[in-house]
Amino acid sequence: MEITLRALITLIHGMLFGAFFLMAIYGLVVELFRSAYVGQPSNLSSKVYSLERFYLICTVGLGWAAVLTGAYIIYPWYRAVPPAGVTDLALYPRFLLKSSATTAAWHDLGMEWKEHIAWIAPIAMTMVAYILTKGRLSLRTHPQVRTAVLVFALVALGAAGVAGFFGAMLNKYAPINGGTTIHLKGKSQ
Repeated sequence: MEITLRALITLIHGMLFGAFFLMAIYGLVVELFRSAYVGQPSNLSSKVYSLERFYLICTVGLGWAAVLTGAYIIYPWYRAVPPAGVTDLALYPRFLLKSSATTAAWHDLGMEWKEHIAWIAPIAMTMVAYILTKGRLSLRTHPQVRTAVLVFALVALGAAGVAGFFGAMLNKYAPINGGTTIHLKGKSQ
């Protein structure tokens, strides 16, 4: 059992940073909806507020980790230009996708959307986390701010979902491979 270094980093980018970011935002959206319908706000201890702050900071960190690893590590591998005369495009995902009419749209639509919309998710989530850590108690008295926070959290969830979907589809049709081979189990042959 083996995996290439590039495939491992892509896996960490998508399945660790991206997937956990999506789950954390979803949990936050559910909590924001729930808290909007609670009649009496609960009196939480300072320890619980500290845990909430930690949750929000970790969520933002996961979002930025996903976007930054995608933009500055994986994206250059995706856009690598094959040397003249190369016919096997397996190590050049962008050119592999564009080489066939049936997969070219994955680059033209999928990657163009992914590379732009992915940045919206951590930006929106950073705003949400800031408002919730600095003014959590005032959300009850300012319903417009609570609504805005919920909308930004939904925008972050939607943007991360679109980026994750296109990332998974792009990796299915043109996986990022190459680099050192890491042997996980068994012997190399």
